[in-house]
Amino acid sequence: MVGRTGSVHAVRDPKVDGAKLTFADGPGQWQVTVKDHKLTGQAPEGSVTGVPAPALHHATPGAWSIPVPLFNGHDLSGWTPDNPAANHWIVQNGELQNLQAGANIRTTRQFGDFKLHIEYNCPLGGNSGVYLRGRYEVQVEYEPAGKNDASHAMGSIYGFIPPAGVVAPRPGQWEAYDVTLVGRTVNVVRDGALIIDQAEIPGITGGALDSREGEPGPIYLQGDHTGGLKYRNITISVPSH
Repeated sequence: MVGRTGSVHAVRDPKVDGAKLTFADGPGQWQVTVKDHKLTGQAPEGSVTGVPAPALHHATPGAWSIPVPLFNGHDLSGWTPDNPAANHWIVQNGELQNLQAGANIRTTRQFGDFKLHIEYNCPLGGNSGVYLRGRYEVQVEYEPAGKNDASHAMGSIYGFIPPAGVVAPRPGQWEAYDVTLVGRTVNVVRDGALIIDQAEIPGITGGALDSREGEPGPIYLQGDHTGGLKYRNITISVPSH
């Protein structure tokens, strides 16, 4: 189960009886039935429906466009906060900075397959994330040692895919991700080290904007956990046909 927040986790006491599935999660019981490739039923908060996630078997692009900037280094043009009343994102010194926990921020443009370059500066104790299409979080964090396992550590696809290699932590310094997303297959390079190699993301991660995985989505930066995060030099390439 992946909720609107938090991480993927096992449900409690699942039972299958023909086309009926029951399980416990959160405050209560779920009861759903499968028919005509759809789920319908009741969740603790009310009625629920579901459809299969798309396979997203996209062919690898033969060529990519020239990278274009998503952040101009001067103002928030092309970006919008999800909660303007709690927005603490500013532009200073050519950097996109989140002064304190509050709003998340996303691009006004949406993307399908892409190559993203983004530089980040995460302070000690900081927690943020870069959401691909607004649905899959590449974790950015320097929380206390031992708080997060590998699937929730810096460079992971949050809750699903741990980084394959260890990169020395550098809190308060500039680092970079180069991320390629084609369909639901992702590559992540952190400061020149390949840490996720052609891995399939099984589904949305907690905090996703929606679950419509077959549609384009924005680049989305998490700002509701801690302040102190900085981003710069954000560029994107798309398939060139």
